[in-house]
Amino acid sequence: MEKESKQHEVLQWASLFLKKHNREEKAADLLLQHFLQVSRSDFFTMMRDPVPEKITAQFQDAIKVHAETGIPIQHIIGYEEFYSRQFSVNEHTLIPRPETEELVQQVIQTTPNEPLTIVDIGTGSGIIAVTLALELPRATVYATDISQDALSVARQNAKQLGADVTFLQGDFLTPLIGKKIDVIVSNPPYIAHQDKAGLVDTVKKFDPELALFADENGLASYRQIIEDLPHVINGHADIFFEIGDRQGEAVRALLSEQFPTSNVQIIKDINKKDRIIQAHLKK
Repeated sequence: MEKESKQHEVLQWASLFLKKHNREEKAADLLLQHFLQVSRSDFFTMMRDPVPEKITAQFQDAIKVHAETGIPIQHIIGYEEFYSRQFSVNEHTLIPRPETEELVQQVIQTTPNEPLTIVDIGTGSGIIAVTLALELPRATVYATDISQDALSVARQNAKQLGADVTFLQGDFLTPLIGKKIDVIVSNPPYIAHQDKAGLVDTVKKFDPELALFADENGLASYRQIIEDLPHVINGHADIFFEIGDRQGEAVRALLSEQFPTSNVQIIKDINKKDRIIQAHLKK
């Protein structure tokens, strides 16, 4: 019988294989942790422990599939961690990014835990709506998406994590016309179609195009949401957008045109790039 390899040896093989195929080497840690079914803290204490041959074989197969096809590791294992919780993801939803955690953190830090009505526009896997419902439990949370497939994933995540969210199918704010919303949050499609060629294959081949691309150089989604805002807000409301790093001034202008007395801030992410628009709106 072949001797079982130690964890650090299994990872070393994977790291070299991924590097050869120009893939991120940290994918090996995430995949092996999944197959071993251990916590992240335990994982890094087990580097000299032997890995069962069956798990090594499963892990190596997954590494090869990811490296050679570009399929995201989150699609292989079926989930991604966001705000210290596991969310199911698949080909119908965007894979959560760290920048969106910063958006959610900004909402939580600046929104009082009071009986407010919050809506997440274009919810995808539900990461924003579910997280806000759990972190701001006194709020009433709605979430919309045009994709029924994405909403199925979002509902599953809300159920698994015990979050009270009302999900509605429709285009952006359309399902909420007539309701009165206090806080609007959205990570809408904002990539310009002409930028598709520059995306990595793990994104352009496996993330849903509906959740990635927008007309008007990536600004069409913001314009549509902003035009509908007067129909859903009370006398005032707070809005939080995730934006592309070159879209800050353009989105600020769209908001200021619709709400001339609004206070609009452009907030940079951890990499010092424009990433969040926060605005207090007044009719």
